[in-house]
Amino acid sequence: MRRLTTAPNLAIATLWADMLTQGGFDASVQRAFASSIAGEIPPDQSLPEIWVMDDEQLEAARSLLHQLRHAPWRHWVCPGCHERIEGPFEQCWNCGAVMPR
Repeated sequence: MRRLTTAPNLAIATLWADMLTQGGFDASVQRAFASSIAGEIPPDQSLPEIWVMDDEQLEAARSLLHQLRHAPWRHWVCPGCHERIEGPFEQCWNCGAVMPR
């Protein structure tokens, strides 16, 4: 079991761990509730951490997390409702149509 990274808050830590799990890695959030003692310990020691259970998957998990955190920024026009979409989104927020390939 190896620590992959720390997250700025519990919501993001949970999101990252879930995304890694969907990517085929056995990941978990540790120190999830340590923020409640942040005044008694250094603040950086109370941040939630993402851990990978299999030591051999650490680098592959780190690579996937980097890809997820740095998604490509796209500009496209929805084929269904002609809404302009900007950002890492692959689905139209307005009508739900999928980004054309």
